[in-house]
Amino acid sequence: MGALDHLSDLFDCSGGRSKHKKRKTLQTVEVKVRIDCEGCERKVTRALEGMKGVKQVVVERKANKVTVVGYVEPSKVVARVAHRTGKKAELWPYVPYDMVAHPYAPGVYDKKAPSGYVRNADDPQVSQLARASSFEVRYTTAFSDENAAACAVM
Repeated sequence: MGALDHLSDLFDCSGGRSKHKKRKTLQTVEVKVRIDCEGCERKVTRALEGMKGVKQVVVERKANKVTVVGYVEPSKVVARVAHRTGKKAELWPYVPYDMVAHPYAPGVYDKKAPSGYVRNADDPQVSQLARASSFEVRYTTAFSDENAAACAVM
């Protein structure tokens, strides 16, 4: 909010009758949509370009991904794609595999994901794989070559 906006709010002479609309922020929304051919790509692009507030639409046909940049809400973008094209649409559920501690853990690895991506799982069961208990740490370091007091039997 700029200085002039702040001053205009302070000296508002409308008597409280004006309703301020909440300003939307510029967002990047990624949507997963099945895109088979150029016709599907064109249909999705036209449906989203006609939406109010959209600045840019980028379609990656190979990854079945549509990126929308603009002053839009993610839920409305998904609803617009589903309504106008008749295709199933959902928010992009994947992250690059190097952003996850265990990309091949159950619940994270997805065969349908594009190459280099896995599901974004904030599941506590999956995060348990990343932590080793003190019991495990004691036994793994006991037989380490870097431990001077390691067992000499091995």
